[in-house]
This record gives sequence, structure tokens and C-alpha cells, in this order.
Amino acid sequence: MSGEFIRKALGDVLAFTGLTDSTGQPLHFAPHDFRRMFITDAIRSGLPPHIAQVIAGHANITTPMGYYAVYSAETIEAHRAFIIRRRSLRPAEEYRTPTEAEWEDFLGHFERRKLSVGTCVRAYGTACAHEHACIRCSMLRPEPGQRGRLAEIRDNLIARISEAEREGWLGELEGLEVSLAGAQDKLGQLDAEQARRSTAVDLGIPTFRDVTGHHGTSHLRPG
Repeated sequence: MSGEFIRKALGDVLAFTGLTDSTGQPLHFAPHDFRRMFITDAIRSGLPPHIAQVIAGHANITTPMGYYAVYSAETIEAHRAFIIRRRSLRPAEEYRTPTEAEWEDFLGHFERRKLSVGTCVRAYGTACAHEHACIRCSMLRPEPGQRGRLAEIRDNLIARISEAEREGWLGELEGLEVSLAGAQDKLGQLDAEQARRSTAVDLGIPTFRDVTGHHGTSHLRPG
């Protein structure tokens, strides 16, 4: 449905209702007005403005607060009260200014997560639980562009397992098999993601005929 169609349909509905504003003029709505009404109603009902900002996709919080301008003082006070409640539930030390060493360590954490076949997604401040055996770790998120490297690692593990079985190196066999299962799992993740991206999904969007049949909009024709 085009924007022009929606605007015309709104005009037809308002004309059918006969509603007027405080000056006696017919009501007029644009599609964007419903976005403003939703945000206004949501914030008045207790939704924090910064959450409304995310839902609406605004770049900063001043936009939804502008929508809510008629209640500007109430908006500001509600948001301040929310922040105060939130901070009262969290340790005070979380709000102190980090030292230079702490900030450098935080930035370094993200640099140290970069791997040849992907990215480690473990949380900041947590140690590696698998002694850096990344292929077998569930925290490794493989990069699609490194599928060839993962395939080489898988083939190498298969060859090493065959050699270990042939030579009787049973002490290595179990670890190699765990790593092989991890490599195959990562390849499976990449293949599944590629399949999802390349598969179109029919959402079953109703046609205009379906909509008018259910809502009786034929009664809203002008004239």
C-alpha cells in the first residue's frame, strides 16, 4: 500500500465519522500522526523515553521527547525518576569514572577477541574456559569469509585422527575428535546462516480485497 493510498483511506474514514476539532473543522490525520500518538501514549503509560527512542528508531532521545512535547515537564521528570530508581539498584562503584588502565584494558579486550576464523564473544572480564581451544568452544562466532580456512582445519583434523589411529596415539585421539566435532559444528552454523539469508519467506501479507472483506470498508466510500 502506498503512502498516498493510506492518506486517502484516512481521509475517507474521517469524513465518514463526521468528527471535528475544537474549532468545528473536520479532523485531519497524516500517517505520521499515529507514530506521535503511539509514543505519547507509551511514555504517558510509563515507558521510559529512551526505550521509546529505540522502538521508534530515532537517533537521539530529543526526537521522541519532541513528540511528547505537550507533556515535556512530565516526560523529563518521569525519565529522571526512572534513572534514579535504576541507579539505586546498582552498586555505586559502577558509576565511577574508570582509570586510564581500566579503559585501555576494556578496549584491549575487544582486540584480543579477534581470531583467524571469527570472533570470541565471551563477556568482558571473563577468562577463556577452554584454554584457547577456540575451534571446540561455543563462544567462537565464525566469520562467513573464513569458511575455507575452517574447511582446511576440518580436513587437517581428519588426517591427524587417521594418523593417530594408525600409530596408536590414543592420548591425542579424543582431543582431536572433540576439535573435529567443533569444526564441523562451526561449518554447520555458517551453512545454516547462508541458507537463511538466501531463502525467501512468504509472510502471507493480505491483499486489499482481503482487508475490505473483513472490515467492511465498502461503507466508507465517499459520496
